[in-house]
Amino acid sequence: MKLHQLRYLVAVVQQGLNVTAAAGVLHTSQPGVSKQIKLLEDELGFQVFKRQGRNITRLTAAGEKVVEHAVRVIEEVDNIRRLSADFQNEKRGSMSIATTHTQARYVLPEVIRRFRTSYPEVDLHLHQGTSEQIADLASKDRVDFSIATGSHDLFPSLALMPCYRWHLDIVVPRFHPLADTKQPTLKEVSEFPVVTYVFSVTGRSSLAETFERAGLKMNVVLTARDSDVIKTYVRLGLGVGIVACVARSEGEDSDLIAIDGSRLFPEYVTWIGVRRGRLLRAYMYEFMRQFAPHLVRKVVDQALKAKDAAAVEAIFDEVPLPQF
Repeated sequence: MKLHQLRYLVAVVQQGLNVTAAAGVLHTSQPGVSKQIKLLEDELGFQVFKRQGRNITRLTAAGEKVVEHAVRVIEEVDNIRRLSADFQNEKRGSMSIATTHTQARYVLPEVIRRFRTSYPEVDLHLHQGTSEQIADLASKDRVDFSIATGSHDLFPSLALMPCYRWHLDIVVPRFHPLADTKQPTLKEVSEFPVVTYVFSVTGRSSLAETFERAGLKMNVVLTARDSDVIKTYVRLGLGVGIVACVARSEGEDSDLIAIDGSRLFPEYVTWIGVRRGRLLRAYMYEFMRQFAPHLVRKVVDQALKAKDAAAVEAIFDEVPLPQF
């Protein structure tokens, strides 16, 4: 049994049982992947995959167990490599982050600027996407960190560590009737068309139901996943914008009025996720601390060793989170 055979096996599973896609990720040929998996099955003495013709259809029961152990083996080998790299040069390496547009555009720039000052030899790779796209990258172990809000069920293999709290604000053009209202009511907001995030991101129960509980109907005329897109259509007069309070640029948004929505809308928590059992490089710990000062190395290690999501949450029960 060879390590690369286990890598091929895991890659096929991560690529939805698509051998061609796995070969592309592994930078090898499709016949090469198929051959190595067949050799592994011959050595094991049983089939890892069920097949229909040449197509893989599913994992066998025994195959599921093999993949479970193979993932742990590969993770530990990668941990040893990270440990070796740290001993050779703790300030050189690479780091991949998957996150949303709002985090990448408004929250991370200053964090990354400070980080690069301390670690100029660390190559950074930033991937932007929806929660579903971030989850896909995380499930395939393509990124070191995932940063998002909510959507916990999409990330079962990660330790999700809370970073900061935030709320939704209302944004309107300077000439809008609400522009001079410091504390509008839900009823006043409901009298105007609304431009906001798609409900799969903010959660229908957290925003739309806020209006429904008050006996009001929210007239949503446009939804988007990008805060800047929402503000663009607010500028066009399409409606009142409801966006994250973090999505604010003093210079670029000087034509808009931001109205505090903390008294109207639910609070949210942004988290940073790392695969459980992952050995982090020294500079990765420092990045996490700069992003969320309470995520010191001891706390992060406890979270990564926690057996499940409930155990991770318990670690942070008494930790006061900063308000953005």
